[in-house]
Amino acid sequence: MTKKLITVIGATGAQGGGLAKAILADKSGEFALRAVTRKPDGDAAKALAAAGAELVSADLDDVGSVQRAFTGAYGAFCVTNYWEHMSPDKEIAQAKNLADASKAAGVKHVVWSTLEDTRLRVPLSDDRMPTLHGRFKVPHFDTKGESDAFFDAARTTWLATSFYWDNLIHFGMGPKPNATGGFDFVLPMGDKKLAGIAAEDIGKCAYGVFKRGDAAIGKHLGIAGDHLTGAQMAAALSQALERPVTHQAVPPAVYRTFGFPGADDLGNMFQYYADFEAEFCGARSLSESRALNPELLSFAAWLAKYKSKIPLG
Repeated sequence: MTKKLITVIGATGAQGGGLAKAILADKSGEFALRAVTRKPDGDAAKALAAAGAELVSADLDDVGSVQRAFTGAYGAFCVTNYWEHMSPDKEIAQAKNLADASKAAGVKHVVWSTLEDTRLRVPLSDDRMPTLHGRFKVPHFDTKGESDAFFDAARTTWLATSFYWDNLIHFGMGPKPNATGGFDFVLPMGDKKLAGIAAEDIGKCAYGVFKRGDAAIGKHLGIAGDHLTGAQMAAALSQALERPVTHQAVPPAVYRTFGFPGADDLGNMFQYYADFEAEFCGARSLSESRALNPELLSFAAWLAKYKSKIPLG
């Protein structure tokens, strides 16, 4: 049987890597992997090739190179990385290139990894949070939400993602030592719940979408591994790390002043999560996420697997 080819953007990254591994692990499945990477000579890419992936190189700023990567593929997983450059215009242009290239190449099923356009609920005239870059409230959300319109409903599944728990490892959001000998976990959401997920599970859920095939095309799906308050996350961290971890619910306005690159964007993001908790969590059914990915990790299960990687310095 000839397998259907899925081109995976960012196949060595957080989301695409989860999908790439899911395709390769399903030896009896109907799909084969074409892995897009900018570093085909890197260790991660070589490991994918050794496991049976076809490697191709493409630049999201070059629509022609993306179209070549998509040519001959049944499916394409499309994702952008705002934090790589922190340019809203660049992300929107890259998303358009992905959409245009998938259409030109005749891709039958596109899964677009997206987020809400927060301006639909918090217009620029709403001063509850500052406007950033002149025309955004949460730039790394709004650019993806704005780009949704580039993708054709006859070929696309829009997959709305959640907060990466991996941010506790790689993005400096893990517990910090405090003066009492314990740790503080800062989450500026009061007692509201955060929809979170393991980054690898986004890719695994995307694989579930591809396996659904035509039934998923034209649909907007949301995924999460858990809906937890900051206090609940701190309790889980305390148990996993065997250290006292206390939730510090600073106001978003304070978080925006922390000074690291993107603090204003993230402060607005957390405020959006809190202000629209019911809508955001409601769009991300845990049971539906588990139906797409039976191996879906809860926060406790993620901690059991990755707690040793969380920096505590």
